[in-house]
Amino acid sequence: MALSNLIEKLGRAVFEAPFSGARLSQDAPELAEIRLAVLDEVKAKSHRVSGSDVFPFDIIRIHLRGIPEEQAHIFSTDFVNEYLTGQIREELTRSDCRFPSRLKATFETTHELPTSQDGWLSVVVQASSPEPQKPTETTGQPASLVVRLGKASSSELLLDKPRINIGRTEQVERPSGPSRRNDLAFSEDTEINRTVSREHAHILRSETGAEYRLFNDRVYKGEANCGLWIVRESASQPVHRSSRGTLLAPGDDIYLGKAVITFQQN
Repeated sequence: MALSNLIEKLGRAVFEAPFSGARLSQDAPELAEIRLAVLDEVKAKSHRVSGSDVFPFDIIRIHLRGIPEEQAHIFSTDFVNEYLTGQIREELTRSDCRFPSRLKATFETTHELPTSQDGWLSVVVQASSPEPQKPTETTGQPASLVVRLGKASSSELLLDKPRINIGRTEQVERPSGPSRRNDLAFSEDTEINRTVSREHAHILRSETGAEYRLFNDRVYKGEANCGLWIVRESASQPVHRSSRGTLLAPGDDIYLGKAVITFQQN
């Protein structure tokens, strides 16, 4: 079908459906075509975290090419954007895939014709920066890590030092000698423990004890292989190697491969 005909019928469906009471997804096969293409892209960008599907992105931008300027306004309406956002949410929920509660999809259009390389539709996903956490008023009691999955050297570890190392072995040895000692070690040989790296992560505590930041210490290639995730409010976010780390919040589940620990702070 010519793209111009697709857009014309889509526009007709957008404006007629609210008055006819018909279901948009059934009466507008052209919109259904867009919907299916977007859902395929969303599923392709999901990943597995400890046996569960996760879509960690809350911003979805759908780029449509070859849209005449006089028809572009159709795709900027709240009706169309909210419809597609709802469809994505329903499909992710139906697939038992966790996603951020603030997930939203929007259209962006251009009148430039699609090329064989570009295609007529593309999807860009992004995780928005988390809202800054207010410093927690401490009671003098340090935060702790509670092991949920995996067998570690301690089932609960107080974060009572400026730096806490986490990894698979208690002592990390290199040809030049000892490299570091892990305060929380998953040294027992189990299927879950084998997914933890020798030098997997560390946590730094601020001088006041109000903030704890998680850092990725693994050597890896590619963003999908970072091996360190935080699950917060049913949505996950990767923790990549950086100089700032990721600020932890009470109740965060930290995934080290398949091992899971929970950050607790009073």
